[in-house]
Amino acid sequence: MGEPIELHTPHTRYSFAPTASGSGLRLLGWGAREAEVEPPAPPVLPGFDTPDDLLPHEFGVAGTRHVLESELLVQRDDRRDGARVRLVGEPHRASTDGGETVTCLLRDDAVGLEVELSWRVSTEHDVVVRGATVRNAGDAPLTLARALTGAFNLPLPAGALIDALAGGWCEEFTPTRVVLPRGTWSMGSRQGLTSHLWAPVATLGDPADASRGRWSVALAWSGSWRLDVHANPRLGWVRVAAGVHDETPILLEPGESFVCPELLGLWAPDADAAARAWHAYHRAERLRDTAAARRPVTYNSWYATEFDVGCDQQRDLARRAAALGCEMFVVDDGWFAGRRDDTAGLGDWTPDPVAFPEGLAPLVEEVHGLGMRFGLWVEPEGVNPDSELYRAHPDWIHRSPDREPVTIRNQYVLDLGRAEVEAWVLGTLRRLLTGTGVDHLKWDMNRALTDAVRAGDLHGREAGLQHTQAWHRLLDALRTEFPDVTVEACSGGGARVAASVLERSDVVWPSDETGPRDRLAIQHGFLSVYPAATMSSWVTDLPGHLDTTPASLTYRFCVAMCGVLGVGADLRGWSPEEEHLARDLIALYRDIRPVVLGGTVQRHGDPARHGYVVEYVGAEDDPRVVLFVFGRPETAQTVVLRPWSGRHQPHQRMSVTGGSARWVAEELLVDLEPETGAAVVVLS
Repeated sequence: MGEPIELHTPHTRYSFAPTASGSGLRLLGWGAREAEVEPPAPPVLPGFDTPDDLLPHEFGVAGTRHVLESELLVQRDDRRDGARVRLVGEPHRASTDGGETVTCLLRDDAVGLEVELSWRVSTEHDVVVRGATVRNAGDAPLTLARALTGAFNLPLPAGALIDALAGGWCEEFTPTRVVLPRGTWSMGSRQGLTSHLWAPVATLGDPADASRGRWSVALAWSGSWRLDVHANPRLGWVRVAAGVHDETPILLEPGESFVCPELLGLWAPDADAAARAWHAYHRAERLRDTAAARRPVTYNSWYATEFDVGCDQQRDLARRAAALGCEMFVVDDGWFAGRRDDTAGLGDWTPDPVAFPEGLAPLVEEVHGLGMRFGLWVEPEGVNPDSELYRAHPDWIHRSPDREPVTIRNQYVLDLGRAEVEAWVLGTLRRLLTGTGVDHLKWDMNRALTDAVRAGDLHGREAGLQHTQAWHRLLDALRTEFPDVTVEACSGGGARVAASVLERSDVVWPSDETGPRDRLAIQHGFLSVYPAATMSSWVTDLPGHLDTTPASLTYRFCVAMCGVLGVGADLRGWSPEEEHLARDLIALYRDIRPVVLGGTVQRHGDPARHGYVVEYVGAEDDPRVVLFVFGRPETAQTVVLRPWSGRHQPHQRMSVTGGSARWVAEELLVDLEPETGAAVVVLS
């Protein structure tokens, strides 16, 4: 075995080394920086495993490993499948600005295969960032039947306690726990999106010993994906592998490469610390900033008007929103040509001449004159059969040959993997954003990919993969060409949320569920991985789909103020008392926003139970603590908690909205007003 390589983050250590046979690299240990981690001993009893199957390989190749699972499966036209890779030279270690990178090369000359692996760490966060690029260095085509990015090996001899985020439409990010003593557990998406069903992240621990901490693994990919957990007590390891979904075979002609999405992993003492570690990573590496300027208090007119959009009516709503203190006004679906319902118009991105006879300019001018930014809803990937775009280009959609295309929500999906379609989308967005005064795009995607295959194209089976790659390029182009335009990523709610999405947008829409108690549960799961600065949340008039318990306007605001605040109610129906309360709460949010968006988050309790609290601890330059406290109507309204920060004492300043509070020793007792059921406590 070659010389070990140790990578250090602020609180952890990651150690690996070349295998003795030169077949790749094996993990030696991963955990707390000061702890000594001994790799498990090999099995006592003999088996059918090869030596490479017994090792915790960082990247497994079928043909190098023979019995157990591998991340790369290479196939050739002559049916001589698999590869026997060897490490070329020594791993290369290099310092970066604020961190360190290690790269190495695996090669099989007989197959013509090269795999470049990378590991990256930073002094700012505890995440280990893994990368892999697979190249065809031979003279014959190669097919990657499976091309996962790699695997993290966890020293868990008793199997794994797995915490994941599952759900469906309007119930995304639901915490789900699985105990896996042995065998394989898998999750993923075949939808061309991350999907409502699973978030691409899993947090694992020892089922019998919580003191060993938690390991968390995530995939930075916005399309179809899979994550597999393999527990094998004989070997003493749990292996977590992830990457693009292997239902997509990838063809590499000689000289071509495939860059796998980044695989992310961290160790933390417990689940709450893991959440804070993910937040620190996203702020350091994925978000361009957490500034309020890119996260204004937003009014969106969808629930007020739905498809019945008109210029005068939108101007009236904009005036009402500005009077409340909103900082941006967004016109949602229904503003473009022929769009009176969801059966027509999608793809024809010009203002509807009936709704806006003078175009958008009068409305944009009105909104800007009120001191607000102006935003539009778009769904550039979608097209209705009843649209001018589809009539002109029926060949631009994802479809199987000789079959009727599949419709979902009365629409098809444009094949962004076609160069002409990608160019059309970029040209359309440029036209919308150039010289129009549009400051914000809410980019939606309201259906899964179906029939994502392109007949007559050697790479046609990769159409879904190419779609995601093109979507990334389009958002990257917007970021470069229109740096002052903000983007909100949405996919029927939270069906497209991952680190790769946070890197290319400013906020995401976690769910179409705006009923406050259901939404609070969704946000609880969301905040276990993703930071509050990315979490768009609205105050609406709607009840929850699951929990229909009535909630006060204060309660609704407290839920939405836990992230990037928005308002989506029909303001024309609000009473003067409701308007006054909303103005006060929006003013309070704008004051505490730096703590909410940039602070450290700690969640207390269960959002379905009385006394749930979300705590935000400000940075050193703003050392306030903000507590959002939630009760249940059938329970006594006093909430008792000990703030996580421990920063403040009874003699220091405290303000409470929605109730009152007092200190008893080191505990804070919050008395909620019965008519509100929620409160905001600010310790300063």
